[in-house]
Amino acid sequence: MSKRNINIEATSTASEELDNNTSKQYFLLKSEPSDYSISDLERDREEEWDGIRNYQARNYLRTMKVGDRAFFYHSKASTPALTGIVGICRIAREAQPDMTALDPNSEYYDVKCTQQECKWDSVLVEHEQTFPVVLSLKEIKEIASKEPEGVIARLALLKQSRLSVVPLDLEQWNEVIRLINDKAASESKAPKEDEIEFSSKRSKK
Repeated sequence: MSKRNINIEATSTASEELDNNTSKQYFLLKSEPSDYSISDLERDREEEWDGIRNYQARNYLRTMKVGDRAFFYHSKASTPALTGIVGICRIAREAQPDMTALDPNSEYYDVKCTQQECKWDSVLVEHEQTFPVVLSLKEIKEIASKEPEGVIARLALLKQSRLSVVPLDLEQWNEVIRLINDKAASESKAPKEDEIEFSSKRSKK
C-alpha cells in the first residue's frame, strides 16, 4: 500500500447492504493510518493490499474471493481511541503475486522472489463504508474481558494479535456491526441501529 497523507477521522454515514450470500467470507485487515487509512481508501476507491510478509497472513489472503468483505482496522493510530475498526472494504480481485516483492526499490522487496516463483501475494480491495465512529481496540478488549466466553473474546484480532490479516465468522461480523451501531447511536452520530443491516445467513466453512 502506498504511503499518502491521511485523515483518520471516520465521517461517512453510508448504510451497509443486506448480505444474503451464503458462501461469503469475512476478514479484518490492519493498516497503520500514517501509511494508509480508511480515508485514503475512500478517496482512492480501491487499493492493492500488498506488502504482507507473514505466511499465515498471506495464506488468509489466498483464501479470499471476490465479494468477500473485511473490516478496515487502524493499527498504531495517534491515540488509543483511534486504534480500532473504522470501516468496511470488499475484495475486488483475488490473490496474485505481490509485485512489490519483485521491486528492488520497494521496502517490501524480497530478493528470493522471481517472476516465476513469488511466495508473496496481494489482493485488490475497494472501499465500501467508513463508519461514523471507531470501535477501539480498548473497547473490544473490555468486552472480551467481561464476557470471556463470548463472541468478541473469540476474535482472531485478540488471539492472533500480531497478524495483519485475520478471518472472522458471520456471528463475529454481526456482533461487531451491532457494537458499531450501539456506539453510533449513543453518540448521536447516525446511522441508527437499523441503518446498518446484518448478514442474515451463515457462510459455509
